[in-house]
Amino acid sequence: MKDTRRARINLGLLLAAALVFVTVDHRSGDRSPFGPFRGVGTAVFGVMERAGAGVVGPVGGFFETMTGAFSARDRVEELKAENRRLKRDLMAQSLDRGRSEELRRLLGVAGTGGYRVLTAQVIARRGAPGFEEAVELDVGRADGVRTEMTVLNADGLVGRVVRTGSSTSTVVLLSDAASAAGARLEGSNEIGVVHGVGESGRLVRFRLLDSTAPITPGHRIVSFGSHRGVPYVAGVPIGVIERVEATPGELTRIAYARPYADLTALDVVGVVVRAPVRAPRDAVAPTPPPSEPRTADNRRVRRERV
Repeated sequence: MKDTRRARINLGLLLAAALVFVTVDHRSGDRSPFGPFRGVGTAVFGVMERAGAGVVGPVGGFFETMTGAFSARDRVEELKAENRRLKRDLMAQSLDRGRSEELRRLLGVAGTGGYRVLTAQVIARRGAPGFEEAVELDVGRADGVRTEMTVLNADGLVGRVVRTGSSTSTVVLLSDAASAAGARLEGSNEIGVVHGVGESGRLVRFRLLDSTAPITPGHRIVSFGSHRGVPYVAGVPIGVIERVEATPGELTRIAYARPYADLTALDVVGVVVRAPVRAPRDAVAPTPPPSEPRTADNRRVRRERV
């Protein structure tokens, strides 16, 4: 449309008429002659508004849903991270409690046997030159550790130190095939030698020097000790005899014992830095279970059926 004088006059007249209609409608209130037109306009624009809302509403809901999904995903990730942290904390607390109990028991054993020990923790399981079954400790020369020192835990004999570094040391386990330690039957003076046989430390071989000495499953053995306690101090529990081999005509007897110390799951251990003044004999050995009463010479009592 061209901007002519006539067009401007028509636009002015329309605006003036609209102003008059609005003024009359406003002043007339409910009696306004334009009420029916207003109702029609309301109905028409209401339909248009509802239609627009029907189109715009799902679109807006979609974007709100997408925004909520991203927020929920972030929240789920936060909860997962928190759950992992709590699990780590619980595991650490459980390990701390377990190590504290192991340390308490170890110090009790050391006190009973009269051993002066340096507590340590196993930090790795690795081989050493000439040995297959060995572990590494977190203590070394700077802590007073020397080679050929006895290592034990709260349950029994573990092994001996074969190498020392400034802050670490290597211990060959009693279960190693190249390991050997003097041993004695609990409650007697019968002695022999314990050798490792591998098998992941499940058993050790005990060669009793007197082939006529009585030995049966259930007998217990402790360390016999070395000169000045090097490399093994006396009185440390070694294990329980599980089976005895028949060796007719031999000068020695061979038996296999289950070690007291779990050599496959070591954590807190003690390095004996000073041997006891007097050998503890059987004082450190655990109390026999009630189901296995023993006589003075350490033989199990057979219950006769009546």
